[in-house]
Amino acid sequence: MAVNINTVYQTVLYIINKEQRGYITPAEFNSLAIQVQDEIFQSYFPDGNQLNRLNQNNTQNDTEFFNIFKNIDYKLYPFENELSFTYDATSLYWQYLNTNNDPNFKTIYLIGDIISVYNSSVSTSSPPSISTSSQNSITQLASKSDYNKIIRSKLTAPTRQYPLCFKTNFTNALALRVSPLPNSLLINCLAKPSTPIWGFEPGALGQYLYSPSNSNDFELDVSEQNNLIVNILKYCGIIINDPTIIQAAAQEAQQTSINEKS
Repeated sequence: MAVNINTVYQTVLYIINKEQRGYITPAEFNSLAIQVQDEIFQSYFPDGNQLNRLNQNNTQNDTEFFNIFKNIDYKLYPFENELSFTYDATSLYWQYLNTNNDPNFKTIYLIGDIISVYNSSVSTSSPPSISTSSQNSITQLASKSDYNKIIRSKLTAPTRQYPLCFKTNFTNALALRVSPLPNSLLINCLAKPSTPIWGFEPGALGQYLYSPSNSNDFELDVSEQNNLIVNILKYCGIIINDPTIIQAAAQEAQQTSINEKS
């Protein structure tokens, strides 16, 4: 379940007003919302040094230590995707690109398994024609230089069972060169969260009126709502140490919004 962007914005506005810190416009809020969501998302991927420190300083038992990463897996679940690539016979690359400005287009953050799909029948088309029987093969990702060396070797040349690929980036696309050429290509990956937007329509008095149809909620798990509010407020110069303040403010902001509509 995602975090409602209007709840976050109204809570932030409520606390800023209570603290007499002025006002934050929708444009300013949206800018901070993007930054804070990205920071929280990035925190799900600790680097090697962080993992070592966490392990060395760990006074918990192994089960509790494991649960830390299980919780991260749970939060990353909404970002897991299986995406299909399109073959371009001119460039000889499989490409993942947003050609029609699809609002549901996923920006790839981390690539997992690359799956080459081979039909049982072979044709001379590029890629070969589709058949009813197919073989799915996990495809090894290599550097471009290693790829070029391996495919030229009779001993190590890739096969349908053990295909090989390398990746490159075009202007608006991630591209993969795969050998042998498959009939279709899929990848399991983690995608970046979509851009949060608090959309609005101008009111009769020039005020900003929330527009759900023009808005995009935070894609993070609902358990991150307080973290989003606290970190946005930090950029506004307000430090909140007591989470109950956030909860109470969210309830009051929600009630205020209901009263204004009635």
